[in-house]
Amino acid sequence: MTTIQDRPLPGLLPGLSVAYGRPHRDGAVLDLFTSWARRTPNAPALIDGGLTLSYAELDRLADGIARQLAGRVRPGDLVGLCLDHSAALVAATLAVARIGAVHLPLGPRPGERRLRAVAEQLRPACLIGDPALLPPAHRDGRHHPVTAPGTTGIVAAFAEAADGTDAVRAPKGTQYTVLTSGSTGLPKAVAVGQTALGALLTWYRELTGLGPGDRHSLLIGVAFDPHLMELWAGLTSGAALCVAPEAVRWDPAALTDWWRTAGITVGVLPTPLAEPVLDRPWPADLPLRHLTVGGDRLRRTPGPDVTATVHNAYGPAEATVTTTVHSMAPGAEHGAGAPPIGRPVPGAIVLVADENGRPLPRGEAGELRIGGQGLAIGYLDAGLTAERFVSAPDDLDGTDRVYRTGDRVLMRADGVLEFLGRLDDQVKVSGVRIEPAEVEAALERDPRVRRAAVVARPAPVGGAQLLAFAQPVTEGAQVDGAELLAAVRPWLPEQAVPSVLRLVDGFPLDANGKIDRAALLKAAEAEAQQGAEGSAGSGADGAATPTERTLLRICAGLLGRTDLGPSDNFLDAGGTSVTAARLLAALEEEFEVRLRAPVLLRQPDLRAVARLVDERRPGAAAG
Repeated sequence: MTTIQDRPLPGLLPGLSVAYGRPHRDGAVLDLFTSWARRTPNAPALIDGGLTLSYAELDRLADGIARQLAGRVRPGDLVGLCLDHSAALVAATLAVARIGAVHLPLGPRPGERRLRAVAEQLRPACLIGDPALLPPAHRDGRHHPVTAPGTTGIVAAFAEAADGTDAVRAPKGTQYTVLTSGSTGLPKAVAVGQTALGALLTWYRELTGLGPGDRHSLLIGVAFDPHLMELWAGLTSGAALCVAPEAVRWDPAALTDWWRTAGITVGVLPTPLAEPVLDRPWPADLPLRHLTVGGDRLRRTPGPDVTATVHNAYGPAEATVTTTVHSMAPGAEHGAGAPPIGRPVPGAIVLVADENGRPLPRGEAGELRIGGQGLAIGYLDAGLTAERFVSAPDDLDGTDRVYRTGDRVLMRADGVLEFLGRLDDQVKVSGVRIEPAEVEAALERDPRVRRAAVVARPAPVGGAQLLAFAQPVTEGAQVDGAELLAAVRPWLPEQAVPSVLRLVDGFPLDANGKIDRAALLKAAEAEAQQGAEGSAGSGADGAATPTERTLLRICAGLLGRTDLGPSDNFLDAGGTSVTAARLLAALEEEFEVRLRAPVLLRQPDLRAVARLVDERRPGAAAG
C-alpha cells in the first residue's frame, strides 16, 4: 500500500497541502517481457477467445514485425497503431519498443478526418492498420503485410513525404505517446518516458500481486492511456493477457460472466462501466482479486458483497496513467458517496495550490499540481509544454517542475485527496477528457456552420453530456442537425460527439462580449422542461404499444431528451456505450428480458427494440 511521507520543507509551514508517495523503484519494460519469454516460454502470454499465444510465440511474432519495420523506422520515430485488441496489436506494440520507436495508440477507428489531421500534424513514420481506414498519404504509400494469428488485411503503411518534410520525432527516452483533447481543435500528443512507465508498472505489480498464473483483462479502449498500463502489466509480470469480447464493454452482466469464464484475476475498468457493475449484486465465486477503476469521478463505493479489492485511481496522461490511489478492501465499510482519490503512488509528489502556484493549507480547495517520477516528458509541442508543465515552488523538495492538472481538489488533514471538479471548461465524458473547444472547431469546419458553442451538463446517468449549439452561415437556412452531427463524427472520438445539437440564430453574450454558455444551457434546459411538461415529447404520441412507451420513457431519461420517437435510432439519438449498458440493465429490470449489446445496437430504431423485447418476454407466444 502507498504510504504518505510528510517531509520538512524549507520555507514552508507545516500542515500545507503537500504529499509524497514513498520512494519509487525503477522498473524495466521491454526487458522484463524478454526475460519472461526466456524463463517461461510455454506459459500463456495472450488469450483471445480460442487463440492462445505463449510467451515464446508472442516473442517470435514481435520479432517478425520488428524486422519488417527495421530500416524504415528509426529510434524516436512515431508508429501509430490503428488496431483493436488483438494479437497484432500486442505484437506490434512489442515490436515498436524493440526497435526503439515510439508507440502511438490510435484505436481501430479514430475517425477518418481526425486521423488525417493527426497524420498531417505529427507525420508518423508508419501507421499499422487496415489500409482502407488509413489517411490518403498512408493508404497510397508503401505497404508491408503484417501477419498475426486471427488477423487479416493489416499492413504497415509508410507515407512518402511529398514536400520533403521529416516525420516528427519524440524526445529521447520516450516509450509511448498518447493523444489528449486540445482546445485548438487538434489533439495534444503527450510523450511518456520509459522510466516513468517502468516505475508505474513496478508499483502496479506490487499493488495487485500480479504474476505467473494470473490472468489480466485487456479491455480498456486502445487510445485511452490506461490501456498501456494493463497491456504492459501483463507482459512484464509473466501473467496472461485476456482480450475482452466486444459485448462485455457494453454489458455489465456479460462482463462479470466473462470474468468468471475467462478466469480473470486482475482487471482495470473505466469508471462509467465500473459503476453499473458495482450497482449490481456482486456475482459469487469470481476469481477477480483486484479491480482498478479510473478515468472519471467514482460516485460510489463497493458494497459489502464485493470480494475484490477495488482501487479508485486518479491520474492524467501527463503523469503516466496513475498519480494517486485509494484502495477499498473487500468486506469493509467504506462509507457512502464518492470515495476519495487517495494518496500519491510511489515517486509522485502532489500539492494543492492557489492561483499563484503556492501550496494551500490542508482543508482548503485549490488546483492539483503533480511532480515527481511519473511526470511525462511533455507534449510534442514546446509551447504547450511550457503552458502546463511549470516550475515547482522554490521550497518544494524533490521536483523542479509540476504539471497543472486544472482539477480542483482538497487535501484532508490525513493527507488524503478528495476530487471536487474542474477549474476550467474541460470535462470528462464516459471517462475521456474532452475540450469543448475541440468539438466546436470540428463543427466549424462544416461550411454550413458560422459559429458553434459546446456546453456540458450533468448526464441523467451520471457524468457529463455535451450539448452543441450551431449558428448557420445563412440566417434562417434549413440545416439538418442530424446531418451536422453525422458530418462531425469522423473528426472526433465517440465520447466527444454531442448528444444534442440545436440550431440557433445567434448567441447570447456576457459582459465581456464572450458567448454566455450558462445562458445557452439555461435556455436548453427550459426548453426540455417545457417539452416534458407538454406531452413527454412528440415521439411518445406515436408509440403504438405499451412496450414502446416504456422504452421511450427509459431512453428519454437516459439521453436527456423528450423528443424521441419510435423511429429514432438509439446511437444516432446520442446513445453511447455507457447509456447502452444502462438501457440493457433497465430492460432486464422492467421486462425480465436480457439482451446483449450487439443485438440491441443492430436494431434500426427503437420500435424494433421494443418488438424484440416483446418477443423475448417470458410467456411470449412462440413463432
